[in-house]
Amino acid sequence: MSIPRKIMLAGMLASCVAVPAAFAEADFGEVQPAGTVRTVAEAAVRTNDPNGLPFAILDKVGARLYVFDAQGRLQGAAPVLLGLAKGDDSVPGIGQRKMSEIRAHERTTPAGRFVAEHGRNLKGEDIIWVDYDAAVSMHRLRPVHPKERRQQRLATPTPTDNRISYGCINVPPAFYDGVLKPSFDGRHGVVYVLPETRPLHQVFAFTR
Repeated sequence: MSIPRKIMLAGMLASCVAVPAAFAEADFGEVQPAGTVRTVAEAAVRTNDPNGLPFAILDKVGARLYVFDAQGRLQGAAPVLLGLAKGDDSVPGIGQRKMSEIRAHERTTPAGRFVAEHGRNLKGEDIIWVDYDAAVSMHRLRPVHPKERRQQRLATPTPTDNRISYGCINVPPAFYDGVLKPSFDGRHGVVYVLPETRPLHQVFAFTR
């Protein structure tokens, strides 16, 4: 969760993208998502909330990431690892703290709408920043501490053991390189992180 130089995002949506015509609905193909995922995807496409950008939806309850192109067509979905603690908010100032200072109950993946973009961490690894101030990013699954069994957690069929990170979203390397990175490559994107402690409409007003 280390932070490189500050990335300034102000005003980029107005200057970097053109707004396409509205589309009728999100296209999941043969994938059957959770109801909340479909609700957010269809409302986002219907209202053009992504403003012509590709977007992703993180279902924290299901520990699954869905990636869409700018027209709302699903490009792929994959299981992910996320913050150890249940909760929809980041502790104020957590992005400036050392990882050794972050307590277990503070290791949350915040819910909300985020404008994400490519970046690099201090080790030079390419990542996708979700919430820069809270130091939350999407990155490839890393072999960190063997005792955490992150690879094994990712491979299990249920989401019950997918809570382990400090808040970042750990993505299977093949999915990161084959779906997520190309979808957002050279462009900003919108990431919708679904809540787990608050009603959906309180976090995403466009779903009302």
